Amino acid sequence: MKISLVSISELIEGEIIGDENKVICGVAPFEEATSQDITYAGSTKYLKKIYDSNAGAIIVPRDFQTSDKDIIKADNPRVAFAQVVNFFHPKSEPQSGKSDSAHIGKSFSCGKNCSIGHYVVIGDNVVVGDHVKLHPHVYIGDNVNIGEDVEIYPNATVLERCQIGSRVIIHSGTVIGSDGFGFAPDGVSYCKVPQVGIVQIDDDVEIGAGNMIDRATFGRTWIQKGVKTDNLVHIAHNVTVGENTLLVAQVGIAGSVTIGSHAVLAGQAGVIDHLTIGDNVIIGPKAGIVKSIPTGETVSGFVPAMPHKLFLKVQSIILKLPELKKKIDSIEKKVEKVIGSKI
Repeated sequence: MKISLVSISELIEGEIIGDENKVICGVAPFEEATSQDITYAGSTKYLKKIYDSNAGAIIVPRDFQTSDKDIIKADNPRVAFAQVVNFFHPKSEPQSGKSDSAHIGKSFSCGKNCSIGHYVVIGDNVVVGDHVKLHPHVYIGDNVNIGEDVEIYPNATVLERCQIGSRVIIHSGTVIGSDGFGFAPDGVSYCKVPQVGIVQIDDDVEIGAGNMIDRATFGRTWIQKGVKTDNLVHIAHNVTVGENTLLVAQVGIAGSVTIGSHAVLAGQAGVIDHLTIGDNVIIGPKAGIVKSIPTGETVSGFVPAMPHKLFLKVQSIILKLPELKKKIDSIEKKVEKVIGSKI
C-alpha cells in the first residue's frame, strides 16, 4: 500500500513541512523506520533524536520548529499515528449473517448487519443492536441487552440480564456477570448469598482479555462510559468505575468500591472493599489501597505480606516518618552545636 504525504496530512488533519508528494509505503517505530516509512515523535526524548531518524516522514507536535526532515505537524502525534496505522493495517471484518452452527434462543431481536459466528450461543429474550459482531464460541445469557457497534471476541461470556452499551469491545476469555463473592458464615461453613443484580457496561468501553466483572448482589456493578481495562482485571460486585478511567493489568477491586472519573490504577494495584477513589486519582503499581483517596491524589507503595499485628505497627510508624525525620534533624543540629562538628 502506498500513500502520499499530502493524503496522510488530510487523513490526520495535519500540516506538512517538506515534500507533500513523497510516497509512504508503511508505518514503523521511531528507531526502526526506513526511508519508506512514517513514524511519530510525540515526546522530547524522540524530538531530540529526530535528525538521526531514517524515517521518510515524522509526525510531530504542532509547536515543533521546522527541520530539514519531511514532517507533519499534528495536535496529538500519537493519536494521529494510530490513524495512519489503521490506514495501513485495516481490521478484517467478519461477514454479516448467522452461522448455521450458532444456537439462538426464543424471542431474539437482532439489528441489521450483525455477524453471529460459529457455535455462538444466545439465550432467550436477547436484544442486539445494529452492526454487532459476535465471534465464535461467544455465550450470551437470557435477557441480555447489547447496543450498536459492539464486538465480542471468541470465548467471551455475557451472563443473564447484563446490559452492554454501544461501541463496546469485549476481548476473549472475559466473563461479564459472574457471581459476586458473597458468603455468610454460619459458624461451621459458609452459606452462599444469592447474587441477583446485574453488570451494566456503558458506551465506548473496552474490556481486555481474561477480565472477570462480577454481577451485583443487588442493583448493579457499573462500568461507566469510556472506561478501558487491560487484561486480567477483576472487578467485584457492586463496584462503580467512573468515566474514562483506566485499569491496567491484574488490577483487583473488591466489592462496593466507587472509583471516580479519569482515574488510573496501574498494574497489580489492589483496592479493598467499600472505599471511594476520587476523580483523577493515580494509583501506582502493586499499591495496596486500604483507605479512600480524595480527588486528584497520586499514591504509590508496596507492602509485602507479614504478620498482621506487625503490619499494623509498621503502618502506624510509616505514617509518622516525616514527623520523626524532622525531630531527628532537629536533634542532630542540637548535637552538632554541642560537639562542634557534624555527626
